[in-house]
Amino acid sequence: MVDKNKEYLFVYGTLKQNIGNDMYHLLAKHAKFIGEATWNGKLYMVKDYPGAVKSDDSSDTVYGELYLLNNNILPALDEYEECSDKFAKPTLYKRIKNKVKLLINGKIVNSWIYIYNMPVDNLRIIKSGNFTFLTAHSL
Repeated sequence: MVDKNKEYLFVYGTLKQNIGNDMYHLLAKHAKFIGEATWNGKLYMVKDYPGAVKSDDSSDTVYGELYLLNNNILPALDEYEECSDKFAKPTLYKRIKNKVKLLINGKIVNSWIYIYNMPVDNLRIIKSGNFTFLTAHSL
């Protein structure tokens, strides 16, 4: 199920399959859904989308989905997440590799993740750590 020689992507926001975002369809076309996963971080509501930041507190959990990338769609996703070279620095997000945990079997996978790259002081925290369709449409 998990191949250490492959590239993985952890998504926690508008790229999740049940959110209804058009960009998800590009992801689904070029990646295989592996399963639900978690990442050690905090989730904030930015506008009508979330932003996750790393946390040192092991009880802080962001819930999302893990995908196996079939080909290199990362440049297109970098554009969507506003972190490609054509965006002014600092970019809204940055793409890093970090460990995520698959919920189905507890395996740890080194995966790409887009983390929020701006201050979170005035943002509302999503306490559940889970961005859903209802969260997206409750503003």
